[in-house]
Amino acid sequence: MSQFIPFVLSLAICILTMDRLASADPKKPDGRKANRLAKESSPYLIQHAHNPVDWYPWGAEAFERAKKEKKLIFLSIGYSACHWCHVMERETFSNEAIAKVLNANFICIKVDREERPDVDEIYMAALNATGVSGGWPLTMFLTPEGKPIFGGTYFPPKDKKVEGGTITGMDSILKRVMDLNEKEGPALEAQANLIARRTVETLEQANSRVPLAPLDRELIADSVRWFEFDPVHGGLGDRLRQFQGTKFPRATALSFLHSQSQKPKNEDLANSIALTLNKMAEGGIYDQLGGGFHRYSTERTWTIPHFEKMLYDNAQLVELYAEAYRVRPDPVYRRLVEESLEFIAREMTNPDGVFYSALDADSNGVEGEYYVWTKDELEKVIGKAEDFEFFKSVYSISEPNFEEKSQILRLPKPHAQIANELKFSEKDYFAKLKAIQSQLFAHREKRERPFLDQKVITSWNGQMIAGYARAGEVFQKPDYLETARNAASFLLERMRTKDGRLMRIYAAVPGEKPAPRGNAFLDDYSYLIHGLLTLHDATKEDRWLKEAEALAQTMIRWYGDRDRGGFFFTAHDHEKLFARSKDSYDGAQPSGNGMAARSLLKLWQKTGKAEFKEESLRTIRYFAGSMKSSPGSMTSLAMCLDAWLDLSVNDPSIMKAPMPAVVKNAPKEAADVVKALFKKLKPEKGVQSFSITLTIEEPWHLYANPVGNDSLKDSETVVEVLVGGKAVKAEIEYPDTQPLKDSSGEMYQVYKGTVVITGSIPLPNDQAEWDVRVRILACKDRLCLLPSTLKLK
Repeated sequence: MSQFIPFVLSLAICILTMDRLASADPKKPDGRKANRLAKESSPYLIQHAHNPVDWYPWGAEAFERAKKEKKLIFLSIGYSACHWCHVMERETFSNEAIAKVLNANFICIKVDREERPDVDEIYMAALNATGVSGGWPLTMFLTPEGKPIFGGTYFPPKDKKVEGGTITGMDSILKRVMDLNEKEGPALEAQANLIARRTVETLEQANSRVPLAPLDRELIADSVRWFEFDPVHGGLGDRLRQFQGTKFPRATALSFLHSQSQKPKNEDLANSIALTLNKMAEGGIYDQLGGGFHRYSTERTWTIPHFEKMLYDNAQLVELYAEAYRVRPDPVYRRLVEESLEFIAREMTNPDGVFYSALDADSNGVEGEYYVWTKDELEKVIGKAEDFEFFKSVYSISEPNFEEKSQILRLPKPHAQIANELKFSEKDYFAKLKAIQSQLFAHREKRERPFLDQKVITSWNGQMIAGYARAGEVFQKPDYLETARNAASFLLERMRTKDGRLMRIYAAVPGEKPAPRGNAFLDDYSYLIHGLLTLHDATKEDRWLKEAEALAQTMIRWYGDRDRGGFFFTAHDHEKLFARSKDSYDGAQPSGNGMAARSLLKLWQKTGKAEFKEESLRTIRYFAGSMKSSPGSMTSLAMCLDAWLDLSVNDPSIMKAPMPAVVKNAPKEAADVVKALFKKLKPEKGVQSFSITLTIEEPWHLYANPVGNDSLKDSETVVEVLVGGKAVKAEIEYPDTQPLKDSSGEMYQVYKGTVVITGSIPLPNDQAEWDVRVRILACKDRLCLLPSTLKLK
């Protein structure tokens, strides 16, 4: 086992965004037999429907066969617009030799993360539990019961040299896994149990590891201080890395920081937000011809995007730019909102008035080909030399900025400044520019188009409804409001069951008409409620408030944790996986709990119903400890807390809703349940000895030293001695331990009751101050407090 784990971790390969390989467009290959995925509604699964791999969709049939044949499961998770998913589909899953090995030795399951975000979240957390950050495609090996053994991301068919390193090939991995399974089957099983336990701890850490923390302004201040803005190009990043590397828009975090920038003495923050919004507008991450934002930038300056366009990014950014315009009416913000919504209406709206999910990054098997230009091509399409020179000046076209041969259009400075330098009025400047852009856009439309994922996702549509509604309100655009109404009506009328519960997806199986499919998740409810409430803000029409209220009550009933607060990502009657999470971390989208808490607060303000107030407060109280320990990860919850604190200024009692799950004076950290008595013993022969008596309250325990379990090494009780503020070598004798087997089946050594630790150091100078520090972590089954360091003089 000790040799196995390092090999496992070495298999987890991060996505190589700098190595831009060609990928396959999702077209049906000629003469290749279809597999089971041909009958699925997911475009991503259908893209793999003619692989030689014997794919199963996620479901009981695959797991029953794996158990019957005693085979490991090969799990692959991705989404239709994912560039590296296409690369792996073309290179690896279309490889006959790889498929032959997979089919003979594994049960292969393919999952669309957008249809089954619950499955994706759990196995991504499992990969992270091994100490590796992940991405898509997500590749995992599982036991027949679905427990994760190990995984990675992109794997080519064979070992591949890249930038001085080597990516492990799928053929090497499969041979090694098969060999391990044959020779060390019990070790694989133990590995799976270990990672499963770590995954459960990770996903349930809010209720098993994190105590309550005060709901005060310090939590908000911590969240603001967490972020660092690039002072040159805007955006959030790491100052120690000079803000290099991949840059995401991070709309949720920017929305939180924008709200904080409106408070007194936050001018610097307001300027950083403005810089970010303007630099994104000037960059290649924004489609300068067609409108709309690509998913992220691969480098600091926002020039080179990852070219896929996601509905959720554009929905959130439209709402953010509209809100920014309300506070600071910059015409750049208005232009971006209008152009982005033109893009959504033109390319991502279906005939029923709801919104498609994504546009691929690739066309003709090449990432970005649809969007980039050569200098010669620009000159030829524009035609007039005068117009070409004008266009060159606007976009500062000189040397290629993409793969040494192509041009991604980006602005070197704001349009108003360029117009002034070229001695144009802004009216004449934009008239000339729009005419040339129209020529180029018409030419671009003739190219092979990126694949459009036509499935309709309830949660993402809720976000787009909010974007249209906010833009309609801010810019007084009735047509935007009408679009939001139509989309909301469709979801409420077509995506709900008879008992009022939402469905996740509206999509078609090949040969059939589109239909609602799949149970909804927490984000489907919380995002749609947000969209309806934003629409109510803009129109004051009662229907949207009543529908939001009904959905909120359904969400509370089927997803709420009535005992502790907060909401589970899956419904109480959902398929039971080996772990169940409460979504709280903001990524490319806000967490389901953060959006739920915000919407419930808003519902209480609009209806006065105490249930909504209590559930909102219970949710932020539940996650307060996590907000304290990871303040930059939960900005949607921080935004909700900030709104509550603003309300409490005039009424301090407003946040004193009943909290039946909170125990008065409940322990928060290990020091709350452990008493320590330090005793200095009589010096002998130049040695100073001491004893530490720890009294541990029932039913808590401390992790012993040694703990006897590699996964808990960092949790051991550790004694350290400092003389004059510096650590010195000490001889520490730890007491006898007690074995403990917890409810997950994990075995380790603990201290209970009263234990005595003894130690000795070289006799310090009489004038030197010295003290002893004891690092402890107190737990009981399924619940741990924050670690403490006891300082004993």
